[in-house]
Amino acid sequence: MISFEYSQEQKEIREMAMKFAKNEMQPNAAKYDESGEFPTDIMKKAWELGLLNTCIPAEYGGTGFTTVDSVIISECLSYGCMGMNTGMMANDLALLPIVIGGSDEQKKKFLTPFTEEFKIASFCLTEPGNGSDAGGIKTTIKDGGDHYIVNGQKMWITNAGFADLFVLYGTSDPELRHKGISAIVIDPKSEGIELGAPEKKMGHKCSDTRAVTFNNVKVPKENMLGNPGDGWKIAMKTLDHSRPLVAASAVGGAQCALDHTIEYAKERKQFNIPISGHQAVQFMVANMAMKTEAARLLVTKAAWLLDQGQSNTQLASYAKAFAADSCMEICTDAVQVFGGYGYSKEYPVEKLMRDAKLIQIYEGTSQIQRLVIAKEIFTRS
Repeated sequence: MISFEYSQEQKEIREMAMKFAKNEMQPNAAKYDESGEFPTDIMKKAWELGLLNTCIPAEYGGTGFTTVDSVIISECLSYGCMGMNTGMMANDLALLPIVIGGSDEQKKKFLTPFTEEFKIASFCLTEPGNGSDAGGIKTTIKDGGDHYIVNGQKMWITNAGFADLFVLYGTSDPELRHKGISAIVIDPKSEGIELGAPEKKMGHKCSDTRAVTFNNVKVPKENMLGNPGDGWKIAMKTLDHSRPLVAASAVGGAQCALDHTIEYAKERKQFNIPISGHQAVQFMVANMAMKTEAARLLVTKAAWLLDQGQSNTQLASYAKAFAADSCMEICTDAVQVFGGYGYSKEYPVEKLMRDAKLIQIYEGTSQIQRLVIAKEIFTRS
């Protein structure tokens, strides 16, 4: 039997997360966007409410949220601020490889501390020369006897300047491409790690983004997730979980832009009537609403499939591409409906438009999602 109804618990989760987004995040979004300051205080409040690290299983001290629960939370927090939510989601992105590929001992060691106190994590995959081609990474993880030695540089690493834990992907030999990739947990305070300056970005300005250089960094062998060479498999499973979260973030941003647009269209008058009475505006808002709801349904289905133990690779890419592209279109249309005011920082939609763009780029560009979808269609059907 198909049901599109959230459970009572999920309704309560949504209500709590949206209340936090509207009371704590939205009122401070413009301030943090202007200053570029990392929103530590707000993230800590989110952690205290159980809205961070949603992927940690209950047996390791986590909330035991389902994937559907997690996307509900991601949508709500993104409604409050897409930039802040990026930093929050990055914790899940970094911890998911441990949930997926870690041993019981590793999960206890690395996950449990995140449930006991507020901590930040970073996912270190992208490199200066390898973004979409993740299989071509050059950072090396070499056997150093009783430890591994890591050398290389990572780029666009979210939360890097505040991280208490890195999960890094490197290779034993770049010539092996996917087959040589491993995933390893690294203490950011390790000798030989150098942080770059915070990147100056178009949007998501309060999200800390930096390059990280690893110079002969020694890492205990017990920090390897799975076996050497398991990294690519772990990364792909991680993305199946994280892409619905990012897609949900796009839905939250789109819904926020839609709500602002509806409110403004009811108040703004032209030709002696509210602009909501003009068909040109009505059609734009109708399209915005349709795309938002369609994206939400794709996100929910992609998350639900994981909760049912089924493969969601194709649906996750559907959701990520459609939600990200729709969010960009919806936020752009919001600026158009606001007119000159939409271009001003005094109104919220210009920030939404800047923030929306990044969701089409990170966690796999909209073009990469289409490559994944095409591969699934032609090789799995």
